Amino acid sequence: MAKPKFYQNGLRFECTECGKCCRHADGYVQVSPEEAAQIAASLEITENKFLQSYIEPSPDSEAFHLKSLDNGDCIFLVEGQCCIYQARPRQCRTFPFWPENVKSAYRWKLTGQDCPGINRGRLWTVEEIEAILKSMKAP
Repeated sequence: MAKPKFYQNGLRFECTECGKCCRHADGYVQVSPEEAAQIAASLEITENKFLQSYIEPSPDSEAFHLKSLDNGDCIFLVEGQCCIYQARPRQCRTFPFWPENVKSAYRWKLTGQDCPGINRGRLWTVEEIEAILKSMKAP
């Protein structure tokens, strides 16, 4: 029998829009072609203009990601707020329910040291968390 997940009774999370998850000196925000189109539309620019201005190839794969500023902040983090929040990529929408963050209670607690929304707000059910994790595996 499989060991129950530490989040079997759900996890509390509510985005405080603090922007801390948008500061990723070592990470990248992957962007699919569909997401690029949605973001371009939200910015009221062409997809080509969006790709030229805001996207670069990921060094470790054939994927593409949002450019970062020299300090590691996402290019869309403006005055501590995401300026494309409603059109943000799936990677951003699924935070903090990433596999590495829900691997254990310890990892969830570590994530909470940087994210003030961890352990506050609404209770996300195990089913919702599992659905998010499954969506991240989809192409």
